[in-house]
Amino acid sequence: MTGRVIVVGSVNIDLVVTTRTLPVPGETVIGGRFAQHHGGKGGNQAVAAARLGAATSFVGAVGDDDFGRSARSALEAEGIDVSELRTLGDQATGVALILVDAAGENSIAVASGANGAVSHEQVTASISALAPRAGDVVLVGHEIPTAAVAAALRAAGERGATTILNPAPASGLDAATVALAGIVTPNEGELATLQTAGVSAERLLVSLGSEGAELRTTDGSVRIPALPIEAVDTVGAGDTLNGALAAALAGGYPVEEAACRAVVAASLAVTKAGAREGMPTLEELEAAVTSGA
Repeated sequence: MTGRVIVVGSVNIDLVVTTRTLPVPGETVIGGRFAQHHGGKGGNQAVAAARLGAATSFVGAVGDDDFGRSARSALEAEGIDVSELRTLGDQATGVALILVDAAGENSIAVASGANGAVSHEQVTASISALAPRAGDVVLVGHEIPTAAVAAALRAAGERGATTILNPAPASGLDAATVALAGIVTPNEGELATLQTAGVSAERLLVSLGSEGAELRTTDGSVRIPALPIEAVDTVGAGDTLNGALAAALAGGYPVEEAACRAVVAASLAVTKAGAREGMPTLEELEAAVTSGA
């Protein structure tokens, strides 16, 4: 790797119920299986990048509770620098409640906790402390306040780093904030929200789920198909796409090739239950890229 990856975003504990079908409003579906996993889009993206060999740092916040201590330890176990992961005594660690059906589709509700208290002052100070430079990639997610997102993108861009914005969720993002990102990575729903709000970007990597992704630039668009893999659990696939994109860009790959590697990594990630469990190592990604399967 020629550069570092710095992820600014959320870290949660995922409480997951896998059941036959997702309940509709007012419906109770019984017979599910429960599991607890480490998650949060930011934490997941950092893990995805680290497993692919990128020197990775994480910027965010957890509560002073058992979930927070567990989340910090899990990131450290992946070799991620957590020197800028703050512990907030007046907040709980974020929690995501996730329902997954037999087809691997999911529905998610999040209690933001400490993620919602990440401030623009904190991320500005953290970016200054980590001192990104040209060749580094700063990936910012929107599960923290918009002001913190903008501050992180601005501070990273001023230092010459490549900036990626994962607009999840897309609501509340303004044109000025999105314009600070070199690459924006929405899924189709998030893209529609941005377009409805009149927000656009010059470079987009649009996640298309099982269909792969589409890279859109001022020079045109390229469809990148996903691998033909049966999905077990799609939770974390988008996070893998983002983390793998950041790792590839930090490794010096051109944008289109980085996007292709990211789609392959996301395809591999859906083969196991849990947001992080299926995220590939560099060796697994290289094998899949070489074989095309």
